[in-house]
Amino acid sequence: MTDTASRSPHTTKLFIMMVLEFFIWGAWLPKIFGYLPAVGFSGNEQLAILLAFPVSAILGMFFSNQFADRHFAAEKFMAFSHLVSGLAILGLGFLPADAAGKVAFWPFFTLMSVHCLLYVPTMSIANTLAFANIRDAAKEYGIVRMGGTVGWILAAWPFIFLLVDWDKVSAANPQGMVAWLDVAFASPLEGDKLVAGTRWTYIVAGVASLLLAGFSLTLPHTPPKKAAAGESSALVKAFGVLKHPVILVLWIVTMIDSFVHNTYFFHTDNFLKSASVGIPANWTQAVMSVGQIAEILTMLVLGLTLKKLGWKTTMIIGIAGHALRFLVYAFVPQHQWLMVGVQLIHGICYAFYFATIYIYVEKSCPTDIRTSAQGLFNLMIFGLGDILAKFYWIYFGNAKYTLADGSMDWRNLFLLPSALAVLAMLILLFFFRPPTRAPEGEVTH
Repeated sequence: MTDTASRSPHTTKLFIMMVLEFFIWGAWLPKIFGYLPAVGFSGNEQLAILLAFPVSAILGMFFSNQFADRHFAAEKFMAFSHLVSGLAILGLGFLPADAAGKVAFWPFFTLMSVHCLLYVPTMSIANTLAFANIRDAAKEYGIVRMGGTVGWILAAWPFIFLLVDWDKVSAANPQGMVAWLDVAFASPLEGDKLVAGTRWTYIVAGVASLLLAGFSLTLPHTPPKKAAAGESSALVKAFGVLKHPVILVLWIVTMIDSFVHNTYFFHTDNFLKSASVGIPANWTQAVMSVGQIAEILTMLVLGLTLKKLGWKTTMIIGIAGHALRFLVYAFVPQHQWLMVGVQLIHGICYAFYFATIYIYVEKSCPTDIRTSAQGLFNLMIFGLGDILAKFYWIYFGNAKYTLADGSMDWRNLFLLPSALAVLAMLILLFFFRPPTRAPEGEVTH
C-alpha cells in the first residue's frame, strides 16, 4: 500500500475518474451483441456498428498520441469529449422502434460512431492525466488504474434491477423485503420486453459519461505537451520493432489471443441466458463482472508470478485460462454454479497475458519508442484483433454454428477459441525466446 504521506493529493480524484471512465464502457458492451440482431439490424449493419469502437481505437492511437495531448489541456479534452460522447450514447436509449420492433440503422450508427470517436481517445488521455499528476508511478498508478476495474464491476450491477419485469413483481404482490427481493431476482425481462429494457444500458452509460464530463473540470490542470524532437517518427520506429523476432512472435500471439478474448465478449451474454445455461438475463452482466473481481486479485500477485515463473510461463498460463474457460463452456454448461465460478479465470487471462505484454514492452523496448510500442499492441488488442473477431462471427461463425431450430451449437462454437488458444500457447512455447537481459540491465527470463 502506498504511504499516505507520499501519495499525490490527486490520487482519489484520479481513481474516481478511472471508475467512471470504464463504467461507461462496461455498461453497454456486454449486452450490445444480442441487442443489435434483436432490433432488426442485418449482418452488414451489425458489423458497421460494432466496428465503430475498434476503428476509433485505431484512429484514437494517432489522434490522442499525436494531436490531442499536444494541443489541449487533458482535463478540458476529457470534459468536452465525455459531454459529446455522453449525449450521443444517451440518445441511443431513446431511438424509437417501429411496429415490428426494428430500430433505424443510420441514427443508431451515427450516434454510436460519435460516441466511440470521442470516447476512445479519452482512455489514453485518462492515462496522461494520471501519470502527470501522481508522484510515484510505480506505487500509485496501479491504485489509480484499479479504479477502471472497479468501474467495470459496478457497471454490471444496476441491471439486476433495471432488467426486472416489474409487472410480474407487482402481480406476485410479495410481502416483506426478503420476499420482494426473491420475486424481483426471479423475474427477469424476457422476449420483446428484454430487448426494450436493454436500452437502459445506453442510458446508464450516457449518464455516467455526463457525470464524468462535469467531474473532469475538477481534475488537476494538465497542460498540453510539446512535441519532442523526433517524436513524430516514434510510431514508425514502433512498427520497426516488429523486425525483432521476439516482438513479432508476441504480436502474432496477441492477434490470436485478442480474437479469443473478443469471442468471450461476443458470445458470453447470449450463452449465459440461453436454454443451455439458464441464467436470468438481468444477472448475466453481474456474472461476467466476477471476472473483473478476479482481475483485481490477480494483478496483486502478477509481480510475484513474473518473478517466480518468468515471461513465457506467465503468458502461457494467461492464454491457457482462455482455453480452460471455453472448454468448461463447451462441456458442462448445465452447471450454473460452474458457469459463475469459471468467470474467475478472466482475471488470469487478462493479467497474465495482456498486462504482462505491457510490462514486457516497458522493460524490453528502447526508451524512445516505448509509448508508441505500447500503442502498437493496443492497436492489436483493441483494434485489429477486435475487428477480426467481429468480422468472423458476424459473417461466418454465427451461421456456421446456428442449428436448424435457430439455437446455437455452443459446444462446437466454443471448441474453436479453445483450439486457437492452444495454438497461441504452442507458438509461445516454441518460438518466444525473450532475452536474458533487458536494455536497462534488468534481468528478464
